[in-house]
Amino acid sequence: MIRYTLACDQGHEFESWFADSQAYDAQAAAGFVSCPQCGSLKVGKTIMAPALARSAAHDRAVTVDAPPASAGPAQPAAAVPDVMSDEAARRVRAVMRAVRHYVVQNTIDVGAQFPDEARRIHSGEAEARAIRGEARPEEVRALLEEGVDIMPLPALPDDLN
Repeated sequence: MIRYTLACDQGHEFESWFADSQAYDAQAAAGFVSCPQCGSLKVGKTIMAPALARSAAHDRAVTVDAPPASAGPAQPAAAVPDVMSDEAARRVRAVMRAVRHYVVQNTIDVGAQFPDEARRIHSGEAEARAIRGEARPEEVRALLEEGVDIMPLPALPDDLN
């Protein structure tokens, strides 16, 4: 897994996790990466400092990642604190719960059959409908490469307790 700090063209900065850098590139190119604050699809990676174990005598290395060609230039956000306040974290969790509830209420759970059913819907062999289910990372990659429109529904931190 890799965590990227991203910024939209409106200056909103946020973090997101991806299986690897290719997963970010594929999702960004497919329009699946959007700003959680304003919904903008013009999102790019910000300057990132990799987490390296170094002595205090060494400066931290900094790398610059360019946004995907389809996205406009990302504007850095104004003074965003490194750690979200408890209230901001609570609001983010509340929004995530609401999104998850909406998806669960408005989709059909096809479980482990998700990759096969998503392909059937994509090819027109099955009725178009909103589905959810489970897929292994390699199945997700294959679906994205085939042009099947899917997106992950991450587990909430509370779900893991």
